[in-house]
Amino acid sequence: MAEFRVARVEQGHAKIRNVPIAVTPEGFWCCPSPVVFQKTLKAQNPQNKPKPSPQPPKTSVQKKQTPLTERKSATPSRSKTVSDDQRTVSSDTAVASPPVVIERVPKPNTENLQRKVAVEFGEPATSDLKVVLSGKQGFSVKMSVHKNVLVENSSFFAEKLSQQESPLTCLELGDCEDVEIYVETVGLMYCKEMKQRLIKQSVSRVLRILKVAEFLGFHMCVKSCLEYLEAVPWIGEEEEEKVVSSVLRLCSDGIKVTPVLKRVSSDISNPPNDTLAHIMELVLKSNEERGRREMKSLVLRLLRENNKLPVNSGGIADICNVNIYNSCRNCLDSLLLLFRQAADPGFTDKSMDGKGSVVKQIALEADNLLWLLEILADRQAADEFALIWASQQELATLHSRLPTVSRHLISCITARLFVGIGRGEILPSKDTRLLLLQTWLQPLIDDYSWLQHGCRSFDRKVVEEGMGRTILTLPLEDQQSILLSWLGSFLKAGDSCPNLQRAFEVWWRRTFIKPFTETQGDLVQSENSVASNTDVLS
Repeated sequence: MAEFRVARVEQGHAKIRNVPIAVTPEGFWCCPSPVVFQKTLKAQNPQNKPKPSPQPPKTSVQKKQTPLTERKSATPSRSKTVSDDQRTVSSDTAVASPPVVIERVPKPNTENLQRKVAVEFGEPATSDLKVVLSGKQGFSVKMSVHKNVLVENSSFFAEKLSQQESPLTCLELGDCEDVEIYVETVGLMYCKEMKQRLIKQSVSRVLRILKVAEFLGFHMCVKSCLEYLEAVPWIGEEEEEKVVSSVLRLCSDGIKVTPVLKRVSSDISNPPNDTLAHIMELVLKSNEERGRREMKSLVLRLLRENNKLPVNSGGIADICNVNIYNSCRNCLDSLLLLFRQAADPGFTDKSMDGKGSVVKQIALEADNLLWLLEILADRQAADEFALIWASQQELATLHSRLPTVSRHLISCITARLFVGIGRGEILPSKDTRLLLLQTWLQPLIDDYSWLQHGCRSFDRKVVEEGMGRTILTLPLEDQQSILLSWLGSFLKAGDSCPNLQRAFEVWWRRTFIKPFTETQGDLVQSENSVASNTDVLS
């Protein structure tokens, strides 16, 4: 992170810039603000033209002309004298500077001039060590610090200072990645209430402090940073990833990172699928319409994000599918009981509240099944659901005995299955597809008018396309049987019946134009001739 070496600070033509430092009640000399570093970088950029030196005021006193060579030689000593005489003062002290005669001197080469910022900590009079931080940005910071403070708080400085036989007065750290944070971290060594200092910082800045503190072996600061990160909210996934990755990189001994990581990991013995099953059970049993609708949408979206896992891997995905199918069977059992109750002859004699409660529960269970089917279709695991739904002959029989207003939401499940099969999302067997059409096509036709006007999510064109494609996946004889049955209903109901004309056209061409039948007949004849020739030769 940083290169360590011993060097003299006053060599060369380094330009020292003293920054006024304010003393806190804790004796902590505040670090210069980031603006100071930004201004220093901006001033160093050779593309930025420096402002010309102001002209000295005209006076009647004549000055002796000094040769240009003498001015050049006198300039460095004057600059050094002014810098060394400058002192950092507290907020309640002011020093009056004597007037200085300003002379025009040749502008030094800014590319070769190193910019420095001077910072003092604690009591400047008792400082016994200079630490120079050289940043990669091309400027450096000279810190006046105390050896005992650095040795007490930093294992890094303690090791470096112990390696020197003679008393050391200056250390230099080269190629520092984040000079500003180095200065702030050293300043925190003088701070008693470190938590109060960190509480006003952003998460990103505390992560930078944590990185430097871990490098310097400043364990008290590392602990305070972790306590801060454990308590402060992390805004957004990007910030959360930065915190977790930074904490996981900590390699110092004795650092407890578990409290921070507990926010993203759990030691609970319950597996995730048990938690998911509990969440789904809560959603399915909710009677509050708005909350149930919003949570169904949220859980469906979150599960779609997890669909990157292979469905048939025998792991978490399979266990999740088992839980979903258990919920499907529970909903179907409840729905069948409600249909039996609503189809009972004495149901009409019940009060409006009693009948309304049953109708509401039927709609709720139908919506639950539709939601579970959507989850299974997204996970490419709805083939078994198609078989289960196609096998509900009793439910389909009771369907015709209920008023359309009470039963029509059941047909949304059938419509969703047809759409899934038509899109290739659900791939049940041929027998399952035929059974599904034989069991639920007529109930869907009976409820079609209500679905168009009473269901907002119903898309007629999409459903009709899915129905037609599902029919056309069957053998030609089954296509004919189903489409002729549909034709009778369509000629009677018109717009209140699904429009399957496209599927009818395809079936017509397959049946009456017969391109595939003739080809198949030729193949059969050729196979028979080959077989007869083989028998003769044998």
